[in-house]
Parts: sequence; structure tokens; C-alpha cells
Amino acid sequence: MFFPVILAGGVGSRLWPLSRGNFPKQFLSLANERSMLVDTLDRLNPFSCDLPIVICQDEHRFIAAENVRLAGKSGAKIILEPVGRNTAPAIALAAFKAVEAENDPVLLVLAADHVIKNVKAFHDAIEKAMAHAEQGDMVTFGIVPTHAETGYGYIKRGSMASDHCFQVAQFVEKPALATAQEYLDSGEYYWNSGMFMFKASRYLEELKAFRPDIYEACAESIQEQTPDLDFIRVNKTAFEACPDESIDYAVMEKTDRAVVVPLDAGWSDVGGFAALWDVADKDENGNAFDGDVVSVDTTNCLVRGDEKLVATVGVQDLVIVNTKDAVLVAHKNKAQDVKHIVNKLKADGRSEVTFHREVYRPWGKYDSVDSGDRFQVKRITVKPGAKLSVQMHHHRAEHWIVVSGTAKVTIDETEQFVTENQSVYIPITAVHALENPGKVDLELIEVQSGSYLGEDDIVRFEDRYGRA
Repeated sequence: MFFPVILAGGVGSRLWPLSRGNFPKQFLSLANERSMLVDTLDRLNPFSCDLPIVICQDEHRFIAAENVRLAGKSGAKIILEPVGRNTAPAIALAAFKAVEAENDPVLLVLAADHVIKNVKAFHDAIEKAMAHAEQGDMVTFGIVPTHAETGYGYIKRGSMASDHCFQVAQFVEKPALATAQEYLDSGEYYWNSGMFMFKASRYLEELKAFRPDIYEACAESIQEQTPDLDFIRVNKTAFEACPDESIDYAVMEKTDRAVVVPLDAGWSDVGGFAALWDVADKDENGNAFDGDVVSVDTTNCLVRGDEKLVATVGVQDLVIVNTKDAVLVAHKNKAQDVKHIVNKLKADGRSEVTFHREVYRPWGKYDSVDSGDRFQVKRITVKPGAKLSVQMHHHRAEHWIVVSGTAKVTIDETEQFVTENQSVYIPITAVHALENPGKVDLELIEVQSGSYLGEDDIVRFEDRYGRA
């Protein structure tokens, strides 16, 4: 038995415009039809393990909860980080919480956004790691390298610990290409996967010994827990005071009990579009297409469409990503530099760095179809049984036209049902609510009109999802 800990707090900026601040890559369906988080949780199904602890940022809590539900892990604990502080503090929160639930469990720490094609090999590695973790070792999983990679840190193995598991001789930073080739040729180095296994108490002991400042901040933060629906909130002030540090620097590079378990399982962290092309299914010309794509004389390209046709002629080694509100074209060998585009968008204050045109909410989602100086049109989907907050707007009126399903609408305490092809008008300052009482999705078109149409023009009086 072990306690899975899933780190789901990343941003994935090198996969923009697919991955964005409010909907990062761990919630995207990149390798198959399931999200990366759901895939990560599904890989644990053969084991008789505890429900996972998921660590995510506050703004992603409802998306994470929906992914946990889709993976059949309802009841899992979801710890909300008030701010991002890297992996060492996040794992500390999970370790403290796991010790509360069970007497010193073994933790299996996984990132939410990895691809693992050979699941059996992954399970075999976990079994090997479990034996060492139960003995008090700090286990990391080292990926057997397939090429000289400069984008990963490496782990040098030392003497054999048991059955093809090794003591860790050294952690090394991302190398230059010539050095990476030397590592590959030696057979003594593995890629650092960022996956770990150890007893909760051992991690906390090592953290306290090597980074008492992180330990104390996390201990203080977790002492003040506030349940919030499916989520666990910790003391914000204490956690904000915690240093930002990875588990590698804080613990693994300092402990004398580090063990590496080699893993050869078709692993990828999908850190950018070149890596996404590597793991994708390709046609006879080396192209990985997703969506409506028509190509002529095109080779070794990654093309992803979203609703619109994408056509290519006479190109090779390109990344072309078309979303509802942005198009990226990059050479595959330069795809890592997408992060510079993201930095420029941030500097320019562009909303595209954070938001997709389609935005997910705990009750469903909305798609901003069109907008002008004094109007905005949205397509709104409300899940069965879900309800938007009871709210009011100071600057805009709204028309709702039901496309499918049945809406229960409340306007200034007057309730009515609005069905397909019917509409309703909500005047400025009217207190109103929208609910889906049915068994299928409610689809409607919302037309806003007024002098200010920002999302912050919402005064909430009541909300079943606990939003301010």
C-alpha cells in the first residue's frame, strides 16, 4: 500500500497557445482523448493504494476536481497552494496530510503531466522502489535515456543497491550536447524524471535536517486547515513565507540514502512541442495531425487544428497550432523558445497568455463568440444539476436564448422555466440566477450589452461553489 501524491501545479508555458495560465497542460488531452491528469490517475488503478492527494493552485481547483471525478477517484484530497512554491514545499504539505490520515505511509510522488507508454514497466519499477522506500531509502526514478538530451537534468548511478537499483552517485544539471553524449555513451546516467517514492516521515526528517525553513513554514501552514467543498486550504500567510525550492535541491542532492530505480517505459514530460511530436502517432511522412488538417508535400510536422481547417503545402519540421483565438507557427527545432512569446504577451498585458476563448467554470463553461464596444456574445454550457451564482451586474443587461435543454431562471425572486427556442431578458441591476434542473447539458446563447462588460462586474449574493 502507498499514498499517491500528484503534483498538478505547473503552467506548461512552452506549450502555449494550448496550455495557458487558467488551463495548463496537465488538464489538456495531448497524448490521447483523456487529460494528462486523468491518465496519471488511471495508471494507478492496478494497485491497491489509497486515494491520491492532489496538489494544485487555487485557481485550478474546480478543473482538478472534475479530472479527479472523471478518473473515478472521488473523495481524493485536493490541497490548494495559495501561491506556487515549487516541489519541495508541495510534497511537504502532502506528507504532513498523509501522516494525519495514516501511520507513516509510503508516498509515490508523480507529476500530473507525464506520458508513460509502457505502463507495465512503470508498475514493475514501482514494485522495486517500494521495497527500498519501506526500508527508509529516498527513491527516485531515472529514465533510461534514448538520446543525448540537453533539456533534462541527469542522475549518475553508483554501486548496485539491489536487483538493478542503484545508489545515487550524483545529480547533475542540464548538460551541453557534447557532455550529454558522453553521459549517454557511458551507460551510467539517467534522465531525472521528477518522480519519487519514500516514507512520509523520512521525507519530513530529511527536509527538517537540510531545509528547516521550508519544513517550519509548511508545518505552520498545514496546522491551519480549512475544508472547502472537495478542497483543503492551508494558512496563506505561512505558505507565502516559504522559500521556493525543488525537492532535488532541498533534499535529494543532500541525502545519503538516495536510490535510483531505472525506468525504461516510453516516458516523456511533454515539455514542449518537439516532445509532443515525439510521443504522437504519425503518418508515413512523419506528420502528427490533430483536427481538420489537409496537407500536400508536408513532412515531419506537428499540426493541431481547432474547429477551422488547417492546410499545409511544401513545408517540413514545423509546429502549427491553431486555437480559437491564437495561431502559433514555429520551427520544430525552435519550439522551446515559445516561452519567449509567453513572456512578451505577459509584458504586453495580453489576456491570451492566461485565458482561452473557452473558459471552464465549476458549473460548466462559456465560449466568448464575439464582442464589440458595447456588446458581447457567449455560448454557455451548464452541467446537469449545476447552478450559476445568484448575482447582479451594475453595467450590463443580458439576453439568454436557450438552444437545448431547460433553464430554471430566477429574476428578482421570480422563477420561470425557459426551454428550447425561448429567451429571457435580465435588466441591469436585476438579481438573477441560472440553473440546469435537467439530466442533459443546458446550452444557451448569452448576449450582453452595456457600458462595461468585464468579468469583474459581478456582485455575488450566493454561490454553492464557495467563490467570493
